[in-house]
Amino acid sequence: MSVIPSLSQLPDLPVKEALPALLEALQTNSRAVLEAPPGAGKTTLVPLALLQADWRADGKILMLEPRRLAARAAAQRMSDILGEAVGQTVGYWVRLEHKVSEKTRIEVVTEGILTRLIQSDPGLEGIAAIIFDEFHERSLAADTGLALALDVQAVLRPDLRLLVMSATLDATGVGIWLEAPVVRSEGRMYPVETHYLSPPEVAAAGTRPPERLAALTPKAIRTALTKHATGDVLVFLPGMGEMRRVAQRLESTLPATTHLHLLHGELTLSQQLAAIQPAPAGQRKVVLATSIAETSLTIEGVTIVVDGGFARVPRFVPRNGLTTLSTTQVSQAAADQRRGRAGRLGPGVCYRLWTQADQLQLPERQAPEICEADLSSLALELAIWGVKDANQLKWLDTPPAAALALARDLLLRLEAVDAQGNPTPHGKAMAALGLPPRLAHLVLQGHALGLGGTACALAALLADRDILKPQAGSFTEPLPDLALRLEILDYKRPPTPGFVIDDNALRRIKEQAQHLRQRLKETQKTIQPDKAGLLAALAYPDRLAQRESAGRVRLVTGQKATLPTELFAEAEFYGVAHLEISHRSRVLSAAPIDKAEILAHFKHQLAEAEEVKWDAATEKVVARKIVRLGALILEEKSIAHPNAELVAQALLQALQEKGVERLPWSKEALQLKERLAFMHKLDATSWPDVSDSKLQETLEEWLGPHLLGLKSLDQVARLDLAEILLTDFTWEQRQELDRLAPSHIEVPTGSRITLDYANPEAPVLAVRLQEIFGMLDTPRIGGGKVPLLVHLLSPAMRPVQVTRDLRSFWTTGYFDVRKDLRGRYPKHHWPEDPLTAPPTRRTKNRPQ
Repeated sequence: MSVIPSLSQLPDLPVKEALPALLEALQTNSRAVLEAPPGAGKTTLVPLALLQADWRADGKILMLEPRRLAARAAAQRMSDILGEAVGQTVGYWVRLEHKVSEKTRIEVVTEGILTRLIQSDPGLEGIAAIIFDEFHERSLAADTGLALALDVQAVLRPDLRLLVMSATLDATGVGIWLEAPVVRSEGRMYPVETHYLSPPEVAAAGTRPPERLAALTPKAIRTALTKHATGDVLVFLPGMGEMRRVAQRLESTLPATTHLHLLHGELTLSQQLAAIQPAPAGQRKVVLATSIAETSLTIEGVTIVVDGGFARVPRFVPRNGLTTLSTTQVSQAAADQRRGRAGRLGPGVCYRLWTQADQLQLPERQAPEICEADLSSLALELAIWGVKDANQLKWLDTPPAAALALARDLLLRLEAVDAQGNPTPHGKAMAALGLPPRLAHLVLQGHALGLGGTACALAALLADRDILKPQAGSFTEPLPDLALRLEILDYKRPPTPGFVIDDNALRRIKEQAQHLRQRLKETQKTIQPDKAGLLAALAYPDRLAQRESAGRVRLVTGQKATLPTELFAEAEFYGVAHLEISHRSRVLSAAPIDKAEILAHFKHQLAEAEEVKWDAATEKVVARKIVRLGALILEEKSIAHPNAELVAQALLQALQEKGVERLPWSKEALQLKERLAFMHKLDATSWPDVSDSKLQETLEEWLGPHLLGLKSLDQVARLDLAEILLTDFTWEQRQELDRLAPSHIEVPTGSRITLDYANPEAPVLAVRLQEIFGMLDTPRIGGGKVPLLVHLLSPAMRPVQVTRDLRSFWTTGYFDVRKDLRGRYPKHHWPEDPLTAPPTRRTKNRPQ
């Protein structure tokens, strides 16, 4: 065992002055908060200082880091101080790597590992303290780990020390929440000169982050290198795409003595170390980094920071249960953290690629991941911990109830929990894999189906960056084919034209697939690309899709999305892994799945029902027996004798959509409807309202019963709507209707003239003038209350006069009309005295 260094023997870093106060706080308290600025050395010195605490005895110190690169680097720096190799007193444990020994007393681990340790050993035997480093990042794993650690401390291990460390967190607020003392290190930050862009510069670069960063970043880097003769440049960009574009624009323009490095979590360790280590004497470096470089990583030689002002963060959308990566503006706290990287070694300079006015608009802090992430992993951990209500634990930010409810629904579908929310053996096995629940379910189900090699490979593919990237200068659309990637992974297929293989991603995916096979004791390495759709559907049952038309699919949720189905020979069903949600959603990765596989593996979710609906094309009601999975139709067949009531309902719905005015009204039915409208106008209390709006509203009541046994509009057209309107009328009412609103009036010639009730306020008698010679008074209806509006017609049946007062017409208006009509119709009778002349329907040559 190496000699534990005393405080005085530790390197002279700014945080050293605060270590005595920190040790004293933890001597008398089980919790503490340390606030120290970037570069103060807290990640390196604090764990070493805690080694000499009395309360530690021989227990281990766990320190959580948000990223693998930071964990490895922290372990290496502490080991260098002790003069040892990593894995002796100080070791690390990250995904796929576990470098410790029996001598290890400080383990630097990534945040998710703490939860696995607690779930496997709730008493945390042999662990004296847990340090939550860079807690201001507020990852979901860190929040979960702290909530569980606080529960362990409260119930099982009151002697367990918990230390929260951060550079930009509200330490006072966290201290109050934890009921813990706060220790502060003032640090020795050097001044950093900050430059902003002018509004015209920003406006000229465009509004979309990729365009803006591609235009502004290379120029800012060249300016920084020209203005400042020494110092390396650290550039913050949101993701790999932006880093590649900036690198392409820079490579041919940088001086020969300036080397360009990329820094992100998916590089090999040697590539990451090359970016972190100092540049050779007389040379400089430019490091393009994601937000991985904001915190605990020390990048030697950096005195210049160029900050693009954006970060890539996950966003969970509760309405569709999907998590997407979103490019957002950084918070003020993150911008200050980035800026501080330039002032660790001496005076520095920071170029911010936004205006000073924009700086004031930035949010103070980024929302913690627990408030915006998919909570399925958290929900599973809570179930295994035995917590039904998240409020039973202590949270800095309580998990949103809606997102947690969605997460529990997903776990139920994945059979990770039962209906009461208790973890199933399958759920516990899922959590033990350390994968997101969907991918853990995929691996375990694939293993059980004899597809272990394929499942491990696909889970590794889905958990990492795409192994296919567009060739430089290529504008090829992304390929959504999952099976193709499995073929490439298995060396069965060369790269597709227009794309190249990402060797780093390919290496990582193969390592992860092998690691999963080892965890499962899976001996089968065979990859079956044709099973990609089935396995994707098992992981994402809520994204199963059915082809609706060429290039378009319908998801099990009913949502529509685009997918180039021609790439899959227009297969009918698809297992969808990744989906981009926008105004026009599109599938980013998928593979075909056979209908038989859906029927076999999702049989408990299938619903069988009779569907009776209106077919507008044939204008008939069709009945089918349908097997559905959500919005997907798996099987359907016609029903010869469907339920008559369901058919009538479908027909009724079609008629309601068409509107009552488009019913097949005969002349007689239409006149009856108008007569009833007249009667309602005359006496609304005794006679029904038969207006179109009222009939539409009550269509089911008056027409519905008569639709039983009918299936089409042709059959509806044969209904006697007049008789249907009179269905509920008594014989006495029908007689009263005929008396008060007669359908016809008999005129002096004996002709029965149909009355026109189109206007219920003014029913019309349209009759040839000659047929009412001798009729002195205007006919009345409605029990004598309503005079008819008489349209007097010429022999050609054209109106020549309209009146409600025949008596007045005969004595005054008739003679002017007679003069006109005698000339136009000389063969007809136009007597001088119409009151004594016999009425007639004939001409002079054809006497009556």
